[in-house]
Amino acid sequence: MADDRRGFLAATTAIGISALAVPISRISADESDANGAEDVSASEDLMREHGVLNRVLLIFEEGLRRIQNKGDVSPDVFQAPAMLVRKFVEDYHEKLEENFIFPEFEKQGKFVELVKVLREQHQAGRRVTDIILRNAVADRFRKEDARTEIAASCQAFIRMYRPHEAREDTVLFPALHKIISKKRMDELGEQFEREEDRLFGDEGFEKTVDQVAVIEKQLGIYDLSQFTPK
Repeated sequence: MADDRRGFLAATTAIGISALAVPISRISADESDANGAEDVSASEDLMREHGVLNRVLLIFEEGLRRIQNKGDVSPDVFQAPAMLVRKFVEDYHEKLEENFIFPEFEKQGKFVELVKVLREQHQAGRRVTDIILRNAVADRFRKEDARTEIAASCQAFIRMYRPHEAREDTVLFPALHKIISKKRMDELGEQFEREEDRLFGDEGFEKTVDQVAVIEKQLGIYDLSQFTPK
């Protein structure tokens, strides 16, 4: 039995050593695949883009706080995030949902009423963004009525999009795996990646996150620890 035990230990040790002997190039390739955008599923891609939107909502909230406190506020506090919403959220993210995700549910008669409301809210969001962009310019922003309109629009935007994206993340996107095949899911992921590259170049998501971070730093809301309750 002692010999058997020694043999077992020798065998497992050999297996461990051989596992460590995997070529570094293979490990690097595996890590690259794990970190690469091609391994992000369509639903995961949409959910992380919601993270960008959530950070924009925080920027709008900071702008609102400054208006309400009669502080010194630049129109860029609203213009810059609204432009990000227009380009990244409305012209890219929501178009993916409208052209590829929503039709999958409509074809199968799943969550049809929810999809209908989500489509309507996309249109409402674009109208609100139009108002923010129209008023968040130097000559208009100095006027009290323009600031009032921006404040009301930002409040409406935040109030709608928090439950909007939460419903997509907790109901619609998780159900996507149940109504389409893995092959179709992979195809959608690749399609989303191509569209992102076409509109924003390589690492479009990362570039957008960086733009959001720049605005957060300018407003002094980038440091996450400041949101921790004392």
